[in-house]
Amino acid sequence: MSNLDSIPEDYQEKWGHPTPKRTPVVIRRYSSETGRTLSRTTSNARSVVSVALSRIATTMDEHIDEEDSNLVNWDGPNDPANPKNWNPRYKQFLTALTGLLTINVTLCSSAPAASVFSLSRRFGISLVASQLITSLFLLGFAIGPIIWGTTSEMYGRRIVFIISFSGFTLFIIGQALADNTATLFITRFLSGLFAAAPLSNGGGVVSDLWGPVERGKGVGIYATSVFVGSVLGPVIGGYLVQSGHQGWRWLFWCLFGFSFVCWVLCTAFLPETFAPVLLTRKARRLRKEDPVKNKDLYTAHEGADWSFRGIAQRAIIRPFVIMALEPILILLTLYSSLIYGILFGLFELFPIIWGERRGFDIGNTGLIFLGIGIGTTLGGFINVPLQRKFVHLAPLWQGFPPPEERLDAAIIGGPLLVIGIFWLGWTGEYSSIPWYVPALSTIPIGMAINLSFVSLLGYIIDTYLIYAASALGANAFFRAMTAFAFPLFTPQMVHHMGIQWSCTLLGCFSLLLAPIPWLFLKYGPQIRARSKWSPNPDLKIREALEGAGLLSMQSPRTSTASSKV
Repeated sequence: MSNLDSIPEDYQEKWGHPTPKRTPVVIRRYSSETGRTLSRTTSNARSVVSVALSRIATTMDEHIDEEDSNLVNWDGPNDPANPKNWNPRYKQFLTALTGLLTINVTLCSSAPAASVFSLSRRFGISLVASQLITSLFLLGFAIGPIIWGTTSEMYGRRIVFIISFSGFTLFIIGQALADNTATLFITRFLSGLFAAAPLSNGGGVVSDLWGPVERGKGVGIYATSVFVGSVLGPVIGGYLVQSGHQGWRWLFWCLFGFSFVCWVLCTAFLPETFAPVLLTRKARRLRKEDPVKNKDLYTAHEGADWSFRGIAQRAIIRPFVIMALEPILILLTLYSSLIYGILFGLFELFPIIWGERRGFDIGNTGLIFLGIGIGTTLGGFINVPLQRKFVHLAPLWQGFPPPEERLDAAIIGGPLLVIGIFWLGWTGEYSSIPWYVPALSTIPIGMAINLSFVSLLGYIIDTYLIYAASALGANAFFRAMTAFAFPLFTPQMVHHMGIQWSCTLLGCFSLLLAPIPWLFLKYGPQIRARSKWSPNPDLKIREALEGAGLLSMQSPRTSTASSKV
């Protein structure tokens, strides 16, 4: 018996609604954008939460009568064809594989940062121009999700991974063989464009495989892989570039080899996980098996608008409309963009602190990034116990716990980021201070990056649900554009303002934005209630729980509610 089944019948009277008839009710939402299918079946809907869910379905015009037998769906909640019901070990393997692909592309984004001096000498260009080797790749990161997010929505995850990884890998050859800056920079941008697919679709695979309870761990693994690759890049790149006069070419050949191996693994082992595409294949198979009997079978995915206008509306227009109208998304994107920009700004700041001020060579300077890696790993470990509460929250909230419950990690990460940046700036400025003192500051910075990033992305996903792809697309675009810009102005800022005052400026921005998680913890539900794009099923459920006396109306937190049921 679940927690909901144990709710006493007298709570129904407190809620003020008559007991519904004993007619089974099926509530399904099927979205071609996210592939989320919600199924709620009750033979005797007496719980207050079930009543709330019925109201949500009615309000959102998502109630589909059980008699609509032509709509192809999963064969019950335990259908083994549903990726969420696959073997947990297999899902862990696929999550790890997606993480490896993400490590690959993020490592390729940051590793060439160590080659800027070599490129400047080889092609006779300024250091600012040579820093385009990183920025142009990130510009491709910004534009790519618009392409790959839409194509994966149309054709599925697997084919997009295979095609995009092929292009990404082949264009690295152009970088290794480049004899002029035009070839180098164009192929670098195109590599970033194709490499954006694992970043935009990796989170989609995690969402396809894991439900609300386990999603936090999956997102944590995925987000950690983003930072692991970014951190390992300068370490590996530094030593490879240092290996000889043409070390930067050797670096690109090594990146090509790693990418080719990842492409082989992706092609061999990554299956299709996108539910709408899997259900469409099922419908086509059933229609083919019995063309007469099953001719009217359909899926919501097949009925979606795939015209150029419809695709442009979803992939290009909608993300920016949501961004313009949603204060939640604006503030969260501002904060996450600052974090992402700081991470890529460090690629240019570390050579100044440890190379120029302390005489480290390129390889040893790259080793400082291991502090960021240690910090992001520790942040991942801290995130694990923070996610355990969802095991208890998910049943009570019918799989829709309030998004504010995702903010604990960001609340911890905000102050850590501020502390780490001020520590780095005011100890890194003076060469008389031992090298390891500013190096230790990279650990809290890494922890803050992981904790905040995972928490904020989880909040966006849980807030916008069926519109999460659009919200994440807008967020990813502005994050990547910020990362594109930071490496271009960081060296000039540091040389003109000094290390300590440059970090003070960034620290003040971080301090200004650090209260955002606290703001949404307290006022998030009220802000979301006025949102046009947030479905807010938790608000309806909360109203039912408060009316039933299962949740205090004064408490902004919901973690204690499960103990009352």
